[in-house]
Amino acid sequence: MDKKHKLVEYANGPSLEEINGTVTVPKGKGFWRTLFAYSGPGALVAVGYMDPGNWSTSITGGQNFQYLLMSVILMSSLIAMLLQYMAAKLGIVSRMDLAQAIRARTGKTLGIILWILTELAIMATDIAEVIGAAIALYLLFGIPLVFAVFITVFDVLLLLLLTKIGFRKIEAIVVALILVILFVFTYQVALSNPDWGAVFAGFIPTSQTFATSPEVHGMTPLNGALGIIGATVMPHNLYLHSAVSQTRQIDHNNEEDVAEAVRFSAWDSNIQLSAAFVVNSLLLIMGVAVFKSGAVDDPSFFGLYEALSDTSMLSNGLLISVAKSGILSVLFAVALLASGQNSTITGTLTGQVIMEGFVHLKMPLWARRLITRLISVIPVLICVSLSAGQSAEQEHEALNNLMINSQVFLSLALPFSMLPLLMMTNSKAEMGERFKNSLWVKVLGWLSVLVLTILDFKGLPDAVAGFFGDDPSAAQLQLANGIAYALTVVIAALLIWTMYELYKGNKRYAEKLAAHQANNND
Repeated sequence: MDKKHKLVEYANGPSLEEINGTVTVPKGKGFWRTLFAYSGPGALVAVGYMDPGNWSTSITGGQNFQYLLMSVILMSSLIAMLLQYMAAKLGIVSRMDLAQAIRARTGKTLGIILWILTELAIMATDIAEVIGAAIALYLLFGIPLVFAVFITVFDVLLLLLLTKIGFRKIEAIVVALILVILFVFTYQVALSNPDWGAVFAGFIPTSQTFATSPEVHGMTPLNGALGIIGATVMPHNLYLHSAVSQTRQIDHNNEEDVAEAVRFSAWDSNIQLSAAFVVNSLLLIMGVAVFKSGAVDDPSFFGLYEALSDTSMLSNGLLISVAKSGILSVLFAVALLASGQNSTITGTLTGQVIMEGFVHLKMPLWARRLITRLISVIPVLICVSLSAGQSAEQEHEALNNLMINSQVFLSLALPFSMLPLLMMTNSKAEMGERFKNSLWVKVLGWLSVLVLTILDFKGLPDAVAGFFGDDPSAAQLQLANGIAYALTVVIAALLIWTMYELYKGNKRYAEKLAAHQANNND
């Protein structure tokens, strides 16, 4: 008789047990064939680096500061490659995802706190996806925004279909959607004929890259840089990669097999993140080369869509002739919809990873997706309702501000994934002598974690002030600074608690491992 499954069940097994170790890899078949077998998890991760949250920051940054912030995209991408390499390695070597690894070395109370914080970060990401997908449906098919928001809930049906076809096919679908996004922006940038000399010069950081002046349309270079960093390096990707890297079937008793899996997972990750870097670079180049400088007053997806069909805003004759057909704006909306659908898969998988890892509970993927999406649409519906009686431009601005403000939780949650990841992969007890981080990875890892955490803290006052609108009063700015200071103190205290418990847990594990080895020697 079949066992009756409950909606919520206890789970303390392998990460994403249904797909863990289900993809076979060839033995001794050459570099390219082996790389192809390991390719896929990196694409699932790369999706988070080119989601709708990245679009507005990159395009607006290009509009306001030309190619100045290209170096920020490059630095963010390189840091992402380093962090994702460590996440994949943790999953392959320890056979635990990041949530499981943190929970195994910390107490129950801290585990629940970190779970809630990470859930909020996932929901914040989902808000951006809801807005992006709903706007794409509105732009492509004229569906009213309220109905379009509700339609995004039914992407759970797409997820149900995907769970029936196998994980390898899911990876292929994600890659195909990434290629759609890449094609759209490559096509539009190629038509714009940008100044490639200025583009490549922009990859070299200068003293102006993180400057607090000049201020253009309410944005400084520092604000723009923080926006790009915040939208690029997101915490849930580290949890996801440490889980999906375990989908390949390898012999964990064979150190060479493990080493091969780590090496090819790094190749996969770096190739896919390079594609994400190209997409984000193209987005910023669009801001500079596709539109006339300062032409786009409305940086929301509505404004960008309209600008791509408004010949008076475009920068050269070829773009103008193509724009008359409407294809530029339609392709933009198609890419936006593709980006939103990609998140259906990755967001749900990540939610399951952190729920199982932190609190040892699991539910069917469709139920997990439905609950998360229903919660995420609430603030979007409230925003649409409150701005319904206002002008179209004010409605667009309200949705754009909600999407930007939702990224606050991402900056709050980021250190709680980066620091444990670095501590775990630095540890000989956790990773073994061969797979612990080398000296250069340790140095670059700590530097990246410290820089990103400091920049997140530095940008927190502006992020909080964003909740008061585009023109906050002096009193509101003072309140925002006070809230940001309080949050910084709370986050710092929670980080110290996390690091202390991880240190103690790792020490206990090292002692237990030493005792076990001593018994075996006897």
